[in-house]
Amino acid sequence: MARPDKAAAVAELTEKFQSSGAAVLTEYRGLTVAQLTKLRQAISEHATYAVVKNTLTDIAAKEAGVTAFDGQLTGPSAIAFVTGDPVETARSMRDFARENPALIIRGGLLEGKALSADEVRQLADLEPREVLLAKLAGAMKASMSGAAALFVAPLAQTARVVDALRQKLEEGAAPSAEAADASAQEPAQEQDTQG
Repeated sequence: MARPDKAAAVAELTEKFQSSGAAVLTEYRGLTVAQLTKLRQAISEHATYAVVKNTLTDIAAKEAGVTAFDGQLTGPSAIAFVTGDPVETARSMRDFARENPALIIRGGLLEGKALSADEVRQLADLEPREVLLAKLAGAMKASMSGAAALFVAPLAQTARVVDALRQKLEEGAAPSAEAADASAQEPAQEQDTQG
């Protein structure tokens, strides 16, 4: 390969590293072209899968500031550059590796953080993004409902206390009003008997 071709390949890989939210490094030794095509189709919604030259990839990773794959670029390497959901990509790759043991996940990169092969598998075990967002929304709604109840409770309690006081005052005022009526009628009866 001529020097300008290598420079173009490095520039392309550097751009892929910079534009991807995640990447998964694999070894594909023993996979057929048909199997690689099947893997590409399985992750095509969220990622692109590229067979890479180790030396050029190492240079591109350094230019992009990626250190996650240092020392791992040996043998036949391929990288899934993830632009969509990293969980779905990791899940698809894990499932493919179960059916095709020749695919070995070496490690990964998620938002600048290096991931081991085990961490990539753990990422694959997470629930889908939509489910996690729905759970978060439910938790937020529950906490908001709880907060609203806390704000309303003192007002409702105050209203009950005021109502109880009003009733007590009415009950206390009613006997004294009757007593006042009774005492007002007594002197009138006395006057009638005297006169």
